[in-house]
Amino acid sequence: MKTLRTLALASLSVTALLTTTLTQAQDRSGWPSNFTVGTASQGGTYFAYGSGWANFIAEQLGVSAGAEVTGGPVQNMALVHTGDLAFGFTTMGPAQDALEGKSPLAPGMPLDNACAIFPMFETPFSLAALGNSGINSVSDIPRGTRIGFGPAGSTADSYFPRMLETLGANFSRRNGSWADLGGQMQDGLLGMVGFAAGVPIPTISQLEVQTSVNVISFSEEEVAQLTANFPVSEFIIPAGTYNTLKQDARAVAMWNFAVANCDLPESFVYEVTRLTMENNARMVSIHQAAMTSIPENLDKNSVLPWHPGAARWFAENGHSIDPALIK
Repeated sequence: MKTLRTLALASLSVTALLTTTLTQAQDRSGWPSNFTVGTASQGGTYFAYGSGWANFIAEQLGVSAGAEVTGGPVQNMALVHTGDLAFGFTTMGPAQDALEGKSPLAPGMPLDNACAIFPMFETPFSLAALGNSGINSVSDIPRGTRIGFGPAGSTADSYFPRMLETLGANFSRRNGSWADLGGQMQDGLLGMVGFAAGVPIPTISQLEVQTSVNVISFSEEEVAQLTANFPVSEFIIPAGTYNTLKQDARAVAMWNFAVANCDLPESFVYEVTRLTMENNARMVSIHQAAMTSIPENLDKNSVLPWHPGAARWFAENGHSIDPALIK
């Protein structure tokens, strides 16, 4: 009898194992064998965050993955919408423009097949100049100063020039990757760089190894002007974020979200969301900006529809999403 019970239990265990295996195989039906995430230029937070995140997800799910250098949020919305990229990172301003058919890459065409999957971080709009430039505030910017604003069509390029014009600055506009612009500033070819990236920004951290850098703080009045005219909120860059930043710097910021092509399988996006949201310590080890990549910040998305796979994970973990906001 004991032998029969043992055999019966073994049979049940094998059956359970087979059932689990079959279920997992069924859950993976339609999953891509590889994926790419759209980031931005090298030297920026998107690329550092995206490269590490893609490797983490690939390692956990057993699929190939990589990060692609792109023009940033505007281009990522277009590439994810068309399915050329499975995932991408965007900010709320460009996301809203894309959904309303106002993307400069596809004027008049709503790019509405990109769905939110998880909150990332706030993107501060921060200005940097060399320490010996004499520029310590927006009012110090000499007329005609050459300022780099990242890749054409990036969040910085789309919003920062308009912000500075609102504050009365007069400047000459330049574009390029963050790494290239940082090098040009160090060589004296640019007076400043206007970044839109999570802090600490790798380019600034690399620059200050060789020279001193001034991270410009906005005044309270300047922040009030910007928040009244743009989809941003006040943001404090803490002292010590950079070696040369001895006091808190006042800036403004816009929220970032990861997006997925809305046609990706629900079970696949569920797993991607689960791994990201349940492993914040691992995400922070990839980039410090991920400290705010937590479920509680899902309400910062007031623009994008949610992917049903992501919405299911949030619902199962006590974070409800209005069904009308799910694709």
